[in-house]
Amino acid sequence: MMKSFIALALALSGFTTAYAESAAPAAHLAHHVTMVTPLEHDPAELEVLFWNDAQRSDRFRNMEAWFAGYEVSSADQPRVLGEGTSLDPALANEIRAAMEATNAAGVMVLQDGNKRFEAYGLGFGPDQRWTSFSVAKSFTSTLLGAAVADGFVSSLDDPVTRYIPRLEGSAYDGVTVEQLATMTSGVKWNEDYTDPNSDVAQMNRFVVEYGPDAIVAQMRELAREAPAGEKWVYKTGETNLIGVLVENAVGMPLAQYAKEKIVDPAGFEGGLFWMVDPRGGNIGGCCLSLRLADYARMGQFAMEGGNGSVPEGWFGDAGDSKVDFGDTGFGYGYQWWTYPGANYGAQGIFGQSITIMPKEGLVIAVVSNWPTATSGDNRLLWLEVAQKIAAAD
Repeated sequence: MMKSFIALALALSGFTTAYAESAAPAAHLAHHVTMVTPLEHDPAELEVLFWNDAQRSDRFRNMEAWFAGYEVSSADQPRVLGEGTSLDPALANEIRAAMEATNAAGVMVLQDGNKRFEAYGLGFGPDQRWTSFSVAKSFTSTLLGAAVADGFVSSLDDPVTRYIPRLEGSAYDGVTVEQLATMTSGVKWNEDYTDPNSDVAQMNRFVVEYGPDAIVAQMRELAREAPAGEKWVYKTGETNLIGVLVENAVGMPLAQYAKEKIVDPAGFEGGLFWMVDPRGGNIGGCCLSLRLADYARMGQFAMEGGNGSVPEGWFGDAGDSKVDFGDTGFGYGYQWWTYPGANYGAQGIFGQSITIMPKEGLVIAVVSNWPTATSGDNRLLWLEVAQKIAAAD
């Protein structure tokens, strides 16, 4: 399902070292957000989907050594996660078996904000960070909500072109911010990585030709295939547009805004790393890195309503299905996947996830190194595990 990072790998392989030097942090970032510039690497080494198992296990917890981005300091007052009642040993063993079966590096279960299970593997530990891939989309969605709460975005009914004027005259004319957030713009997009002519495979060409203007330049060229609001198509390019929209509206990189609206109010104990794109802004659709416990804190933050960072009821809307996938109980909200039973979550390729089960007060954070980027079987296994945890005492 979550193929977005293939595009990033293609794009970053062409420009990482080229823009890292020019994307210096602004003065207002100095105290708690700094630019990280990696050593220069052979472009072939940056093609993430071609990393072998050992490389992924090592590099997924050290992405800042490979890609440029912003380093954000931890919260001034980290949220303490209390020690809850341990899960039944048989259920805990089942979770460990699922970790082994899916090559998971870490799993944390919170209930009512307290830890009931925590385990690590693959040489990963509680003080290290692991990359998110498309889990970042749900963070970007949250920052969109913050921009609404702060008045930078006046309404989700606003046209996208109000905040990204260069899209005027394109298929995005008449598309609302909400339709962008739900990936129902009706704009045609091909995310087929087996097709060298697909839109996602062409992202690197736009980076080479347009540099900082690459994201908008590519999206301007897309055609319409359905009326706005009537067709859902997963488009990494559109989440990148949300990132541009929020940064244009608030006047700062996503990482800086995240410090104010997520990291501090959620009480992250470790720092956050978020990759940058050719503009020197952050990649809306991908690629922040956190500690396992901070992924769990993000889920708790969402379940509790966002601690004033977003409009009241935002996560109830964002985690509610705006698009139903038939009668399966699965769907899509504002950059969150929705599941049966009023549950929702964030997903990223190679097995990253935050699952939120509000009725039971549960948050389950998983970081992994799957042998393949996507796996329906692995996703289903973890959803089944989540249901067993929810049913347990």
